[in-house]
Amino acid sequence: MLPDRGDVESIDGIIKALYESISGPAGPRDWERLRSLFLPGTRMMPARPLEDGRATMECFDLEGYIVSRSPHFAENPLYEIEVDRRVDLFGSIAQVWSTYTGYHTLKEKPFFRGTNSIQLFHDGDRWWIVSLLCCNELYAAK
Repeated sequence: MLPDRGDVESIDGIIKALYESISGPAGPRDWERLRSLFLPGTRMMPARPLEDGRATMECFDLEGYIVSRSPHFAENPLYEIEVDRRVDLFGSIAQVWSTYTGYHTLKEKPFFRGTNSIQLFHDGDRWWIVSLLCCNELYAAK
């Protein structure tokens, strides 16, 4: 699938498209749009804290991530909204720290927060997501 040029011409565009691709009511996500953002061979690595104070991390290629998350999204709404961003840019690469909050519906308080560490590459024509390491945590009080 060819990407929408607005999704990949700027760092703002690709980050916005990333969040829009995985956010929504219960049901399928826009996986084709998500695929158009990622460089082939990319890795998505969700990490999370464990109750004993340690942490765990999964490592997926993009298709593995889609397979692993589709059943959850089919049954559960999820909206992730970016609330802060820091970008370090050098030549054709960028490191983006994107902080977000998660909602079941946009009419309630967030039930978790997280940070995405997103590595981007510009090939002279467009931005690509090369890898994404994320960590989220449930709020103690819901």
